[in-house]
Amino acid sequence: MRPKGRGELDSLYFTYPHFDPPHRDPQQTKMTTDAVVIVGAGPVGLVAALTLARYGIRSIVIDRKATFNDGSRAICIARASYHILDWLGVLPPFLAKSLGWTTGRTFFKGQQILEFSMPHGDDEKFLPMYNLQQQYIEQYLHDAALRTSLVEFRWQSDVNSVVHQADGVEVGVRDAGGTYSLKAPWVLAADGARSAVRSALGHRLKGQNYEGRYVIADVQMADDYPTIRRALFDPKSNPGGTVLVHRQPDNIWRIDYQLKDGDSADDATQEDTVRRNVSAILKDIAYDGDWALEWWSVYSANTLALDDYRDGRVIFIGDSAHVVPIFGVRGLNNGLADAHNIGWKLAKLIKGRAGPAIIDSYTPERRGATLDVFENATKSTRFMTPPTVGWRIMRDAALSLALSHDFARPFANPRQMAPYTYADSPMTIAESGDFLSGPAPGAISTNIKLANGRFLLDHLGRGFTGILFADEDVAHAADLLARLHPIDPDFRLLIVTADGIDAPADLDDRVDVVTDAGGIRNAYGAQSGDFYLLRPDFYVAGRWQAPTVSMIAQSLARLLDRNGEIQ
Repeated sequence: MRPKGRGELDSLYFTYPHFDPPHRDPQQTKMTTDAVVIVGAGPVGLVAALTLARYGIRSIVIDRKATFNDGSRAICIARASYHILDWLGVLPPFLAKSLGWTTGRTFFKGQQILEFSMPHGDDEKFLPMYNLQQQYIEQYLHDAALRTSLVEFRWQSDVNSVVHQADGVEVGVRDAGGTYSLKAPWVLAADGARSAVRSALGHRLKGQNYEGRYVIADVQMADDYPTIRRALFDPKSNPGGTVLVHRQPDNIWRIDYQLKDGDSADDATQEDTVRRNVSAILKDIAYDGDWALEWWSVYSANTLALDDYRDGRVIFIGDSAHVVPIFGVRGLNNGLADAHNIGWKLAKLIKGRAGPAIIDSYTPERRGATLDVFENATKSTRFMTPPTVGWRIMRDAALSLALSHDFARPFANPRQMAPYTYADSPMTIAESGDFLSGPAPGAISTNIKLANGRFLLDHLGRGFTGILFADEDVAHAADLLARLHPIDPDFRLLIVTADGIDAPADLDDRVDVVTDAGGIRNAYGAQSGDFYLLRPDFYVAGRWQAPTVSMIAQSLARLLDRNGEIQ
């Protein structure tokens, strides 16, 4: 919603582009494509398109809108998501525009009770969190997609039917020229919580709806308060309720405030009401300067998911598959992980470099991650918006204790997003050896800053990456490549040595050698001869102590569902 007198897309700081519908012959009512059809041009759909494009796979992105989403919407991008954007090669504008942060402050009745810092250190390439309005996220991803020449956009196009076929999916589309059918080998549904694809196939999200509702308001003001997440419990401006305040680029401040039980959403979103409430909140946070109302909306917390994120050749990603509360900034980041996960797997399958079983791993991994998010988000949601009188009494008691007792203050920690472990995934190899530390199979890889100024995860490419710890002879590196490259033509090898051993002369640019003063070994609990196998999405597929080349080759073939092709 916008203030009176301003159009729906009349922003104080962002110029919305207008995208025309596709030009086509209205008589052409049946089309066939070898591209992947992606329904939804939000951040999740765009990351899926860019992931496919990195492997040379074409996609057609269909969206009912004529521009980007209005309002700031999802604004918090986690470190793990910046690694995805970096892997895609699209990160520079994000780093230039976004506001990074590590710290949050919690207040109760106007008094600070907690200041927390998210984990961060010299071995991290990115800060734990960045704030950036969703319009910019979509703009940067859209521009990057156009540069690939592999992504076709069809704006102002509605999906009205989805029909399974033996060798693909037929999508019914309505645009300015009428209705046509588009047959594609695969469809990725990234069309949000009100997914047309999901509805067309008769699927429903299941889970829990919470009572708590929030008005989300974007305000432009020149406040010099640092980029720190603020949570206000029982402030004067919202007695008994909660308020969240985030700084964004362009002097835009995101203010979320809880509605009281019984408040009408229609009344609460009247402009005069929003202005009155925002004014009171600004007084609470000691801002007395000029401000302008940019945009507002209303939001309720839910934990909802599909039972299965796949229906034949239709894959659900992002909010079409799951809806999570905003608390803990898990929604967008979880969706980007979905897109990256299915993107590289589907690309491998389409390229003939993996068998169909690789797609079967998507739901166990990403739905498992969603359920883990639900567990943490439910705790945060119950704390932010207690569902019963009993929960409220316990929450308020903890906050009251936190005023004067340190032990109670961690209860107000919002539990920011942490990567899920794919320990039970079919894409995870059971551990071989007796590692005492380091990331276990199924865990996210540990990043380390290298002596040359780069980072360990910078070496990951389109395929699996092997990390070989070698203090002496690395002659068998050539044998490793000879055996593994036919299984995964994108395979890369990183040799970690304490002695600066050069790679054999017959190895090419598929191999990198890094000198380690001990940091990598310590982080990975590795000794000379040990081997880690990392996936393109930064997860550890397996690790071995002094394995044979055949052990690794057989494991990689199993992961890619190519057992029958390996001698």
